[in-house]
Amino acid sequence: MNKTYEVVMGLEVHIELATESKLFCACSAKFGADVNENVCPACSGMPGMPAVVNKRAIELGITAALVTNSEITRTMTFDKKNYFYPDLPAGHQITQLYAPICRKGWIEIEADSGTKKITLHQIHIEEDAGKLVHDTRSGTTLIDFNRTSVPLIEIVSNPDFRTAAEVVAYLEKLRSLLSFAGISDCKMQEGSMRCDVNISVREAGSDILGTRTEIKNMNSLKAIIRAIEYESQRHIDALETGSEELFQETRRWDDNKGMTFSMRGKEDATDYRYFPNPELMPVCINDEWIEEIRATLPESAEAKFTRMTTELNLSEYDSKIITGSKNLSTIFDETLKNFNKPKDVVNWIMVELLSIAKGDNKGEDDINIDCGKFAKLISLVDSGAINRTIGKEVLIKVLEDKVDPESYVTEQGLGSITDTSFITGLIDEVIVEFDKSVKEYLGGNQKAYGFLVGQVMRKAEKKADPKVVNELLKEALTKVQKT
Repeated sequence: MNKTYEVVMGLEVHIELATESKLFCACSAKFGADVNENVCPACSGMPGMPAVVNKRAIELGITAALVTNSEITRTMTFDKKNYFYPDLPAGHQITQLYAPICRKGWIEIEADSGTKKITLHQIHIEEDAGKLVHDTRSGTTLIDFNRTSVPLIEIVSNPDFRTAAEVVAYLEKLRSLLSFAGISDCKMQEGSMRCDVNISVREAGSDILGTRTEIKNMNSLKAIIRAIEYESQRHIDALETGSEELFQETRRWDDNKGMTFSMRGKEDATDYRYFPNPELMPVCINDEWIEEIRATLPESAEAKFTRMTTELNLSEYDSKIITGSKNLSTIFDETLKNFNKPKDVVNWIMVELLSIAKGDNKGEDDINIDCGKFAKLISLVDSGAINRTIGKEVLIKVLEDKVDPESYVTEQGLGSITDTSFITGLIDEVIVEFDKSVKEYLGGNQKAYGFLVGQVMRKAEKKADPKVVNELLKEALTKVQKT
């Protein structure tokens, strides 16, 4: 009889905090700077440079505790985690082991079996390491220290996950909670959200955990799913056939080969020789500070979804798309301030804005638009000043060239043509020129009607009011039919 197995997983998720400066110095923490541009003696590990804690990073850590239902540590401390690696110039990482900022949190996700509570072991604040750049042509490795000492929180879950789908649901929920709260932009493609997957396999029904391996630094949901499927099957094959010996180790995922590869044996806390950092004083967090931060929490994605579906009468589908991205949600809110028709704003975002972004290979979080100009554009179409086809073209100009839609429409002469006599003349030309299509329509071919509308719009250089065109074209075709 074949055995059945259960996959058991816990996650360590690293989140880059949305601070202007690094955790222990004044260097910029912004992504995308030139190599080694944002480096100083403190974050490059020079001796005699004392660390100074970034207060904003602690406030964002408290915010993370609040949105994950965690117990906040009232006196937190920093510790030194000692290991040698080229991208860690000081030879140690400043982190939290003994008194992290919070413990015992939880997050609810929607799993296949229904709502499931994922419990958190702790969240701690720490500094990031640098980045190694491997040059395969020269066989050398270069180091970019820009990321060194950028503030992170590490969210450590308990081993509550059983499927890749649960992992993805958790990461999406976490990204929503943290981005809407302003803690981080959570852009996995830029490394501001990274995930380590701790995975083991055991016989179904057993309460004894199997040998654990860690898949390091995953930065895409698709890759995480593939890595979990591969690694869980590797464990099962090893247990079934004895083809290899499983041991506690850290592995890396090769997305091109679709395989994990061993990096090193998995370290325990004792391997890092943790000790309290004598250079940093404990930080006391009182009720007053916590309540000040709680009072500034923005609207959550869940609260916004409820507001959109109840107060604004939008569909659950539309509301889910908008609240699935902090950026789209902000665009919706800011545009609505200047054009108060929620359904129209949602349609323009979902149909036009996302279509343009997809064509430019951009994600939802990469869309950058002046919401005041966006509202003006939607208003121009809504009022009939321009038709929707022209509106789409103007939207591209608003995105690419930052034009003012009202001025651009006037300067380019793009206003809607509503002169019925002019449009009637164009229709008469089309009926004569495309007599075959007219006969096909009169014979019951509805596609021919769409073709005729398109020809009228072409002659009008897309500027005719579609509503007027349809009314007059139907009248003209009815007359033809009667004759």
